[in-house]
Amino acid sequence: MSLAKAKMPTRRAYSERVAELGAERPDFVVFESDIGHSTYSYLFGDKYPERYFNMGIAEVATMSAACGVASQGRPALVCGYGVFLTMRALEMVRSFACYPDLDVKIMSSHGGLTAAIDGVTHQATEDIAFMTTLPNMKVLVPADPRAARAAAEISFATKGPVFTRLMRDPLYELYGEGEEFRLGGSKTLREGADVAIAAYGDMVFKALDAAESLAAEGIEAEVLDLYSVKPWDREAVLGAARKCGALLVAENHQRRNGLGYDIGVTMLREGLFVPFDNIGLADRFAESGDYEKMLVRYGLGADSVAAAARRLAAAKKGRN
Repeated sequence: MSLAKAKMPTRRAYSERVAELGAERPDFVVFESDIGHSTYSYLFGDKYPERYFNMGIAEVATMSAACGVASQGRPALVCGYGVFLTMRALEMVRSFACYPDLDVKIMSSHGGLTAAIDGVTHQATEDIAFMTTLPNMKVLVPADPRAARAAAEISFATKGPVFTRLMRDPLYELYGEGEEFRLGGSKTLREGADVAIAAYGDMVFKALDAAESLAAEGIEAEVLDLYSVKPWDREAVLGAARKCGALLVAENHQRRNGLGYDIGVTMLREGLFVPFDNIGLADRFAESGDYEKMLVRYGLGADSVAAAARRLAAAKKGRN
C-alpha cells in the first residue's frame, strides 16, 4: 500500500481539533505542564487564554487541578508527554479521575518508541498497561492525523476519562476526511485469509508493510487498525482470528501487559485455539536514536512483523 507522508504529527492534528472544539464547546478547559509548544496545546491557549492553564513542570499538580475542575462539572483536558502523565501522575489519574469517573481527558504525546531520540526517560512504553488497567478509563491510539482529530471528538463526546496516545513525528496519511471512527471500533485495512495482524498507532504502518512483503511470498495477511484499544473491537479481532486461523498483535509497547495480553487471554476464554503471538518490547528498555532504527533494533520493524506472521502461518499449516 502506497501512502502519502503525513503533513503533521498526530499530536498537532489532535490539538488543532481541540482548538476548533473550543468554539463549539465553551464548557471545557485545558491544562498543560510547560510544554504547550510541543503538544501544540498552545493553539487552544492562544484562542482561549482564560480557559488555558500552564501549571509548570509539575504533572502531579496539573492532573490534580484538572480533576478538581472536572469535579465541579467542567470537562478538563490534560496535555503532556505520556511517560510523565501515566507514571508520575498515575495516582491522580487513578484516584481523582477514574474512581469518581470524571470528565478528564488526557492528550498523551510521544507514545512508545516514537519518542526515540528523546531517550528512555521520554519513551512511554508502559502507558497502555497502566491506562487500560484503570477502571472507567477509555483508551484511543490513532494512527494518522484524521484519526487523531476523530480521537479528540470521541474524547469530548464520551463520558468519563479518556486517554489518547499520540506520536512524536509525522508518519503517513491513512484515512480521508469522510472516514468515521467510534469508541470500540476498528478498521480492516487489508483483507487476507492466511494470518491476521492487529496493530495500533505507528505499528499499523509496519503491519501494512509486512503484509505487502508476505503477499509476494503467497501469504495473504489481513490487517486491522485497533485505534480503540479500550474497549477494543472483539467482534472484528476474534472474527479475523477465526477467519484466518492465526493472529499476530503488534504494538509499540512492552509486550507484557499490552493489548496482546488482553486479546490472548480473551481468545483462551472464548476457546479460540489458533496460532497466536504478540510483538512488543521484550521486557527491556530502549536506547536513544533514530526512530526507524530503534524499531528494527528492538524487533518492531516491518521485517520482524512479517517474520512473526510467517511463523504463525506455517504453524497453522502444520496443524492441518
